[in-house]
Amino acid sequence: MKALLSTATGGPETLELGEIARPTPGKGQMVVDVKACAVNFPDVLIIEDKYQFKPQRPFAPGGEVAGIVAEVGEGVTDFKVGDRVIAACGNGGMAEAALVNAANSYPLPEGRDFAEGAALLMTYGTSIHALVDRGHIEEGDTLLVLGASGGVGIAAVELGKAFGARVVAGVSSEAKADIARQAGADEVVVYGYQPFDKEASKALANTFKAAVGGEGANVIYDAVGGDYCEPALRSIAWEGRYLVVGFPAGIPRLPLNLTLLKSCDVAGVFWGAFAAREPQRNRANIARLFQLWEQGKISPRVTERFALADGGKAIAKLGDRSAVGKLVVTI
Repeated sequence: MKALLSTATGGPETLELGEIARPTPGKGQMVVDVKACAVNFPDVLIIEDKYQFKPQRPFAPGGEVAGIVAEVGEGVTDFKVGDRVIAACGNGGMAEAALVNAANSYPLPEGRDFAEGAALLMTYGTSIHALVDRGHIEEGDTLLVLGASGGVGIAAVELGKAFGARVVAGVSSEAKADIARQAGADEVVVYGYQPFDKEASKALANTFKAAVGGEGANVIYDAVGGDYCEPALRSIAWEGRYLVVGFPAGIPRLPLNLTLLKSCDVAGVFWGAFAAREPQRNRANIARLFQLWEQGKISPRVTERFALADGGKAIAKLGDRSAVGKLVVTI
């Protein structure tokens, strides 16, 4: 079968369209004929050997797919051949068929296309875990979202509104600001590109403070990192919760004196490990997402679709932070 393969450590330009053996399902597993595979920031890292998991090469990137069940392994009772499903697979999604665990798979609702389905699990799964389990978000909270025009950022904006928060979105351009507003952001901060000197960092902190209001942000969702971290942290509320989600702008050095002054919490968000360690809690979160999806309170925003051979171009757009919304490879 055809697959977009990582055969050597490197960037998207190292990916090659090639042939690999079709997978065979083991106990609790299924083979899914892939119709769509979402592109996420871990795909940027995994081909560079910078992700937490390093699969043996050759492998296909792509951690979440939507498609049709082609084979089921021993012990699989919740799905049958021909079912439309979405699934988290870690890697291997940018291929004509992917091996998935039935425990990480969910029926794709009727009326939803495969691209939309592929765009749900990782971004919204990460964001609901971040906001609910780690950020303990409450109705009436003020939520500041950094990187609010990307996949997880849009999910955080939509979920924040669904949970009754006032949402301030941070983005790097006016075009991205429009996306954040469409997702429901109450206010948008357009920030410049790092690096920031001391004065620029102070100015951005003041801009964040003005946007979130005098009491500060109860929850800060940081999917950017880099020089944006400290200015955002300076806008946090007393006993606020700072959620560490990702570092496309680099891993920041956190001034711990600020956490003392604001008596705030800094919480790491690692959805993949949470899903593996606490599958029942994760499935409860996903069930809640399906309810919100049906109610129209969230809606995966697929902004670009790519052919399998062009999957590297999609990964490159995430790597250089030019992506807006959700990118999906269709097969």
